Amino acid sequence: MIEIICVPVIVALVFVIMEIYKKFIAKENKILIAIIPIIGAVLGIVFGIVCFYAIPSIIPATNVLTAILIGGASGLSATGCNQIFKQLKKYGIEIKEINEESKDE
Repeated sequence: MIEIICVPVIVALVFVIMEIYKKFIAKENKILIAIIPIIGAVLGIVFGIVCFYAIPSIIPATNVLTAILIGGASGLSATGCNQIFKQLKKYGIEIKEINEESKDE
């Protein structure tokens, strides 16, 4: 069961890196924004390979090709996670945050 731990870790790492990339590098450049899924997949592949060689017990891969596929899919999943929130916001569905004032009520 512990060997599946790499997938959510890769998704979370790629998601954070992509958010930083969008905020500080891509900004309003449409070309740089359009390549975000490709960058996410490449980052996922890199993280999959690193997991395979550095800590092989956390990735369910028997060879490097499987690690590349798991990493790439995890990287693209990070892009999909971003799109969930983006589409909810686009169609007017608010995601409410719990703040300290609402907890007291």
